[in-house]
Amino acid sequence: QVQLVESGGGSVQAGGSLRLSCAASGFIYKPVCMGWFRQAPGKEREGVARIYTGAGSTYYADSVKGRFTISQDNAKNTLYLQMSSLKPEDTAMYYCAAAQTRTLCSSGYWSQFAYKGQGTQVTVSS
Repeated sequence: QVQLVESGGGSVQAGGSLRLSCAASGFIYKPVCMGWFRQAPGKEREGVARIYTGAGSTYYADSVKGRFTISQDNAKNTLYLQMSSLKPEDTAMYYCAAAQTRTLCSSGYWSQFAYKGQGTQVTVSS
């Protein structure tokens, strides 16, 4: 059974940093792509960053480019999201997700990612 378990969320002041982790287990075949999404209250869920697990290439939403870094530790089957220079508008529930093909992944749509975690809350105060 595939599981994605996020951790590392919390409360931080604006300008601070957090590192989110996503522990993956149960995959028979390593997913082609993994990503982070977020959803703030009253807003639609949006893709934040994704990484193609083979080549290591990455994609970032414009809103986080230069502040967030997605990475992976293959030995630990763990995905990370290092978040720096956090802003109050980064406040949201953050979710880890995995997609099995490049086509599904490149869409950037939450619905195209077959495997999803339960989320971890990030709150940034001004």
